[in-house]
Amino acid sequence: MGQAGCKGLYQSLFDYKTEKYVIAKNKKVGLLYRLLQVSILTYLVVWVFLVKKCYQDTDTSLQSSIITKVKGVTFTNTSELGERLWDVADYVIPPQGENVFFVITNLVVTPNQRQETCAESASVPDALCYEDSDCPPGEPVAAGNGVRTGRCLREGSAQKGTCEIFAWCPVETRSRPTKPLLGEAKDFTVYIKNFIRFPKFNFSKTNVLDTTDRTFLKSCKFSPENPYCPIFRLGSVVSWTGSNFQEIAVQGGVIGIQIEWDCDLDKAPSECYPRYYFNRLDNRFSGNSISSGYNFRFAKYYRDAAGVEFRTLFKAYGIRFDVMVNGKAGKFNIIPTIINVGSGVALMGVGSFFCDLVLIYFIKKSHFYRDKKYEEVRDLEVLAQMAESSQQSVAPDAAGLAEQPEVQDEGGAQKENGCVCGQLLQPARAASPMLLSDVDILELPEPQDGGGCADRWPAGHPSLERCPGQPGKGGSPGACFASASLCA
Repeated sequence: MGQAGCKGLYQSLFDYKTEKYVIAKNKKVGLLYRLLQVSILTYLVVWVFLVKKCYQDTDTSLQSSIITKVKGVTFTNTSELGERLWDVADYVIPPQGENVFFVITNLVVTPNQRQETCAESASVPDALCYEDSDCPPGEPVAAGNGVRTGRCLREGSAQKGTCEIFAWCPVETRSRPTKPLLGEAKDFTVYIKNFIRFPKFNFSKTNVLDTTDRTFLKSCKFSPENPYCPIFRLGSVVSWTGSNFQEIAVQGGVIGIQIEWDCDLDKAPSECYPRYYFNRLDNRFSGNSISSGYNFRFAKYYRDAAGVEFRTLFKAYGIRFDVMVNGKAGKFNIIPTIINVGSGVALMGVGSFFCDLVLIYFIKKSHFYRDKKYEEVRDLEVLAQMAESSQQSVAPDAAGLAEQPEVQDEGGAQKENGCVCGQLLQPARAASPMLLSDVDILELPEPQDGGGCADRWPAGHPSLERCPGQPGKGGSPGACFASASLCA
């Protein structure tokens, strides 16, 4: 037994198993299956390969460097500053030219400040007082400009006043102008130079046209038709975000400049060029909300002839520009190609599964197709039990029949005196073929009056037929079976 088992295991190593397919002649399900196949194939070719380019290996670890340079001049004449020419060194902060830069468009100027004592601004809630005890000396004023001296200063006979402070006096009291001081900044230009590198493919590129013509950058302006001239007019940048330059110049704002690199390295390097997107990043719909706008303060210091230090305080409103760079590069690789093709083939299997559900559960003749698709296989022990049960049911009917002795011919062979009758014990279906293991052989005595097989079969059983052209041994009639399909 052990050798036979090992031999069977060894031989099974060289067996090949394949699936058995049932072809269903159903036009509706067939049409549904073809539609699913076409849809999956279209998705695979158009979306996966042409649009998403999933046959490529990608690199999103973009290395980037940004240099900015603003140019432009304007002239102003105000009571605080007098006549003044503004150039890039005056209105651009910081001057280094980084990926974030700020352009001043409006100012509140407080000139000639010096460190001394003066009254705090009445617009500061923590500075209000009624008597000197409300101004403890040495304590700073919350959201104010200095520290208290211990005195409460009142104008005339007013009951309420403000605390005296030690600070840069006079303190800032003017409100924001309703007209931008540097309204002509809309005609200023900014040059944005961007260097990128994709380390996986060792590919580098810049957003500036590779040329030796020195006059190119002095005469060109950015446009969709000229993407390799990264010189932008500030007024155009603001308008591309859907905002008005004069409105944003009054209280300030934040503009985002997005540079997108989407490079297909299967094509020529000249096909890899930047795309620019412009967005308003601050809350543009807040109106006069306290969160609207963008401003900060800075000062310029100097000394008079006596050596006393003075300063001019500037509260600057303007536009902050944030330059951001994103990108990815792709190049053909066999591994992602195989993976995505395999995914498409797997989707084809999903289509087959869906059509199987429709075929065996949802159409009118689903039971017929279900019977054809799934076969019932029974164990040998189960078949033996069924045969034994069938013999027990047939034995009482045949108990009253007389047994005839067996007659042997001269050669010693057994002579068939009676009919051999078979009965199918457990037919699975009318269309299913009979198995020899399902047939019970019952020997009946030969009739004395020369009658047929039907005369000797017990009542209640199907009639028997004699197999044509097949006489029994020794001249006896042919064998009788319950079905003519058992005739040899």
